[in-house]
Amino acid sequence: MRVSVVQMNPGHDKAENIAQATRLVEAAIAADRPGLVALPEMWTCLGGDRATRLAAAEALPPEGSGAAGGEAYECLRGLARRHGVHLHGGSIAESGAEGGRLYNTTLAFGPDGTELARYRKIFLFDITRPDGSGHRESNTYAAGDQVVTYRAGDLRVGCAICYDLRFPELFLALRRQGAELILLPSAFTLETGKDHWEPLLRARAIETQCWLAAPATWGQHQERAGPRRTYGHSLVVDPWGHVVARASDGKGWATARLDPALTARLRRDMPVLEHRDAARVRWA
Repeated sequence: MRVSVVQMNPGHDKAENIAQATRLVEAAIAADRPGLVALPEMWTCLGGDRATRLAAAEALPPEGSGAAGGEAYECLRGLARRHGVHLHGGSIAESGAEGGRLYNTTLAFGPDGTELARYRKIFLFDITRPDGSGHRESNTYAAGDQVVTYRAGDLRVGCAICYDLRFPELFLALRRQGAELILLPSAFTLETGKDHWEPLLRARAIETQCWLAAPATWGQHQERAGPRRTYGHSLVVDPWGHVVARASDGKGWATARLDPALTARLRRDMPVLEHRDAARVRWA
């Protein structure tokens, strides 16, 4: 299967972001004919204040109902159905969490427009810098508590989002559920991205012997506290840890062909999961 990771520069205007995502997804499909296309984290609304994020959020229809959703939901479903592709919808803000908060939620759709999965980000980005500034995702978002995989054709896909990348136990759980590809839509900050983005992605691929595909946001957006920049550099990494596709600066995409024979060979020749399960150490 060919996989395209789309790199966006979203702001806090939801309608403009939906139009940008539609253009980029359709351009990637026309150019590279992927079987799966993935968008970045919070592509519908990045930045703005709390009121802006709440206004951009969507209540999702009950899973399996086939009922209509909001603008972003229907955009994703429509693109998947219209072009006959699997569409991993990055993440959007889902309303309905306790205390008036939101969820940071991935949605995935099949080529017929059927919703295949929804995943709520587990690890929330709460940090304070030495100067006292910082970011507290938990002020607006609630954490999910489910490990999620889904099938895209013959491929088992695992779900993670951005800051989840720093927690290898989630990626091991996805591998145990049969994941061969792990999607990591992100809005990695420029400060951390330049040093940690690629090393962590390559490490997670090597540890799990999975393909890692990471569509990311790039460029500047406006937060309440001032302008912020995200790193971009959307990547596809193979199970040996090689970067096989990379987006440049700016809006665009990168595409790679996933080779299941490579995955099978690496897992056969270096059976790390079996070695882990055979270990007699009681891990804390």
